[in-house]
Amino acid sequence: MKDVKFVIEIMCQELQIVPYDPAWPSEFEAEAVRIRKALGYLAVRIDHHGSTSIPGLAAKPIIDIQVSVESLQPMSAYREPLCSIGYVHVPHADDSFCPFFHRPSHWPHTHHVHVVKAGGDEERRTLAFRDYLRDHSDQARQYEELKRNIVARLNPTDRESREAYACAKTGFVERILAIALSADYPRESQQGPDVNR
Repeated sequence: MKDVKFVIEIMCQELQIVPYDPAWPSEFEAEAVRIRKALGYLAVRIDHHGSTSIPGLAAKPIIDIQVSVESLQPMSAYREPLCSIGYVHVPHADDSFCPFFHRPSHWPHTHHVHVVKAGGDEERRTLAFRDYLRDHSDQARQYEELKRNIVARLNPTDRESREAYACAKTGFVERILAIALSADYPRESQQGPDVNR
């Protein structure tokens, strides 16, 4: 019975936006080493993205990682190695362009992995959004305020409400992406990938 109570408590924990933690980049680096070891040559690049990759930005304390691979199929090529280091695949319609994994298996998660095609649109969009917010602190502050307002309104405590939280950010994300892509983001020539082969 104690285990059931623990699971219920974990599932009911609310999504929280916390102040920026300067340890997040090193947490990404440590996890990228684990992923690189598990995936080997399959990982063309491994990038830190999401709010924890934007210096000074408050965020959910979850390290978002983008892993670029030559081909998304067969999924078993990277799914099995990721599962071997504690990641769980979440089947979703987005699997066709961005399969999603998390660890640990229960909420709260500490790490999210998004697998994308190397050189593809999804890879570019993710990095363009990150790089633009890194370069434009005013827009990053607006994003932070939006996230805090959504959390206050929705009080996300389960999978469905956490998905609603993500959907509520879509308008802002798409607006910034349009600006970033038209301004030739991502800035690969300036920054390069976070972790190379």
